[in-house]
Amino acid sequence: MDFLSLFFSPQSVAWSVFVIMLVAACGLALGNIKLFGINLGIAGVLFSGILSGHLGLEIDHGTLEFLRDFGLILFVYSIGTQVGPGFFSSFRKQGLQLNLLAAGVVLSGVAVTLAVAKLAGLDIATAVGMYAGAVTNTPSLAAAQQTLGALGPEAANSASVGYALAYPGAILGIILTMVVIRRVFKVQAAQDMLVVHSDKAASALITANIMVENKNLEGLQVKDIPAINELGVVISRAYHGGQLGVAHDDTVIHLGDVLLAVGLAENIRKFTVVVGSKSEMDLKKMPSRIIHSRVIVTHKEVIGKTLEELGLESKYDVLATRVTRADVEFLVSDSYVLQFADNLVLVGEESAVAKAAETLGNSPKDLNHPQLIPAFIGIAAGVFLGSIPFTVPGLSGTVKLGLAGGPLIMAIVLSYVQHIGPLNWYLPPAGNLMLRELGIVLFLSCVGLKAGGRFFETLLNGNGMYIVLFSFLITVLPIIVLGIFAKAKLKLNYLSLCGALAGSMTDPPALAFANALSPSNLSAMSYATVYPLVMILRVISAQIMVMLFMR
Repeated sequence: MDFLSLFFSPQSVAWSVFVIMLVAACGLALGNIKLFGINLGIAGVLFSGILSGHLGLEIDHGTLEFLRDFGLILFVYSIGTQVGPGFFSSFRKQGLQLNLLAAGVVLSGVAVTLAVAKLAGLDIATAVGMYAGAVTNTPSLAAAQQTLGALGPEAANSASVGYALAYPGAILGIILTMVVIRRVFKVQAAQDMLVVHSDKAASALITANIMVENKNLEGLQVKDIPAINELGVVISRAYHGGQLGVAHDDTVIHLGDVLLAVGLAENIRKFTVVVGSKSEMDLKKMPSRIIHSRVIVTHKEVIGKTLEELGLESKYDVLATRVTRADVEFLVSDSYVLQFADNLVLVGEESAVAKAAETLGNSPKDLNHPQLIPAFIGIAAGVFLGSIPFTVPGLSGTVKLGLAGGPLIMAIVLSYVQHIGPLNWYLPPAGNLMLRELGIVLFLSCVGLKAGGRFFETLLNGNGMYIVLFSFLITVLPIIVLGIFAKAKLKLNYLSLCGALAGSMTDPPALAFANALSPSNLSAMSYATVYPLVMILRVISAQIMVMLFMR
């Protein structure tokens, strides 16, 4: 410290940045160290900050407060842009069941936390910190600290200490719960894990060459083929009289024609029964000027328009058959609304496809280059939203969403809407990841430095061991009860259940453990399904707990 004082002033910005970067680098290195296959991950930055604070490293208070809050804003905003596009679609079909299960885990965790705080006589700051750590959810800690600001800086420090004491046991507790459920339902779990790639195979689009043999189809247009719409099959090419062409809705088919169909495997099988039989002819390999090519939507002018409004078929004789959005591929129709970064499959003559691609943009450079103006506007709007006071029935006074809730909700809404006029809120995955990681590292570094002075005192001389034990209870009790219920009563697939439980705790190490159980992607899909709702519920629940105690 004395040596460094020759180069830095203790109150200078340079010294603050130097310390924060040092804490961050050491913390990230610590988080990568694996013990029994488990690592702390990003939480290693918090422990690095705590150790540095305990050893006496300090930075200017004003700078620390700014970096902490700025890091929080970047983190929650990038989380919102990540979960926003799929937030509402996550409630469809089985997603509703998984989200209800995850919401039950969240509410149960809140109930257990409040009960533990009352029985053990813990202050709300420590209790809500335990809650955030026990569910391995850093945004909830950030949201709680924002609300705890009214109680003074010591309250925020107590929350940080509770979080740090709870976090390591939480990672172990979630994984142990998965192991226990597997032991309780040994036979069913073993059968579930035999499902390898089945879900992926069921949702993968395939192509098939089908010869028209049904006499009733003679002279019909493609759009009039029975069950074509119900089965969700798209005909992209048609071979007739020695000529291969792009198939459209009004293309007339005849006996002996060969059609190239695109759809789900089971639907293609049913469609083949209606039309005729599989053909040995492969239309995609036939010499012709017709090609299929993937084109990325990057032009602002086409965003928000339907394929029918764009008129690719009428203008260029080019057919759009399917699209990949957010790593999910599905068939498209004329009513499909284009969004930025959609990856369309176009079928047509090479020159026509090139013209259509030019209309759509097809510029990877634009795709990978984040638009900063919408990002700045979105963050500013989120901060403004978080500063608006409003009343909640049953609570005295007004409350605010704060720097955690405001940017999060605004990012979800804007990324779901995607564009307003020329402004597009799409954030490239690499840019989102960088923004998210930078934000959380800044936040945890500052939180750790500020709480470092109290952590070891609480752990060694205070009620630290009780906090660890009670936090483990907050982790395990909700997921073990609801996990057994979901498996016994709802007959949920074990791998899907593990993914949902990991998602309800927003815990990547637990997801990694679940993924290692089987090559199937069921765990990852369940995790992604519940993640958006859980993230919002964790942020809101932490704030509500503080508000209830402040009444």
